[in-house]
Amino acid sequence: MDRRRFLQGATIASGVALAAKGIAKAAPATTAAGMVPRVCSTWDFGVAANQAAWKVLSSGGRALDAVEQGARVPEADLRNHSVGRAGYPDRDGKVTLDASIMDENGNCGAVAAIEHIAHPISVARRVMERTPHVLLVGDGALQFAIEQGFPREELLTPESEKAWHEWLKTAKYKPVANSEVKSYNAGPGGTPGDASNHDTIGMLAIDAKGNLSGACTTSGMAWKLHGRVGDSPIIGAGLYVDNDVGGATSTGVGEEVIRNVGSFLVVELMRQGRSPEDACREAVERILRKKPNAKDLQVGFLAMDKKGNVGAWAIQKGFSYAVCDAAKQDALIPGKSSY
Repeated sequence: MDRRRFLQGATIASGVALAAKGIAKAAPATTAAGMVPRVCSTWDFGVAANQAAWKVLSSGGRALDAVEQGARVPEADLRNHSVGRAGYPDRDGKVTLDASIMDENGNCGAVAAIEHIAHPISVARRVMERTPHVLLVGDGALQFAIEQGFPREELLTPESEKAWHEWLKTAKYKPVANSEVKSYNAGPGGTPGDASNHDTIGMLAIDAKGNLSGACTTSGMAWKLHGRVGDSPIIGAGLYVDNDVGGATSTGVGEEVIRNVGSFLVVELMRQGRSPEDACREAVERILRKKPNAKDLQVGFLAMDKKGNVGAWAIQKGFSYAVCDAAKQDALIPGKSSY
């Protein structure tokens, strides 16, 4: 049953120019058909996600399809411990996932604290398209997913279970910036934001028709309280798209993003004329003004405007983002930061 029938029952040839400071400066050129496609996403593993999305965009596909396909890549990556099926569990040993998706028409769907489903981003899309709701949570989200044909699976991998048992020895919970690298799988030199770094993935895309869509998916913070939900499935916090202006997504400590309705703020700042980078910077600095001790945490914003310009900003160094278009499919850019 599609959304409409449900409701009736009730009534480019473009390049990514990397400046010395690592900013995507180049804007896609317009064509008779519209905008040259482009996709961007958070963190190093966004490169692979972008390439999956690019298969859709480069063939003239819709941005919504592109971000869904892209987000499914890290969801299925068994090396990734904070997105999808290999995500680290909460302190009770349960893997719970969050995701949201939003299209060019303002339609959106999300799931939160869902268990046993490997691809929450696709369930979020079903919520958007096949129900009158925006957000389903917990057992209700699982019930809906199974009714929609998604297989029920055990998501706690042996590696994640081992890490959980190791954590139980001290049971300390203190999120730190870029812990994805500092706590495990540190890359060469232990550089935050390298290829071993894993965190929430947020994706934004613009297709050949100039339409924008976005997606965000995560397993949330490791060792969280059972039932904790961060910003990723909250429309306006972890993700927001306005097809007249642009889109934004976030990563890092979700509580700080929720308190400031971060992604909506970034889009509204772009509406006022700010560039994507400037809008992301202001959103980060607003968090810091309201809560100065947030400088010890990590929050990063990524934005794309209606012209396909991309920009980002984070509280601390270590945040990176990937950009993909016809000129280059594997660009990885170090984000600027306040500290």
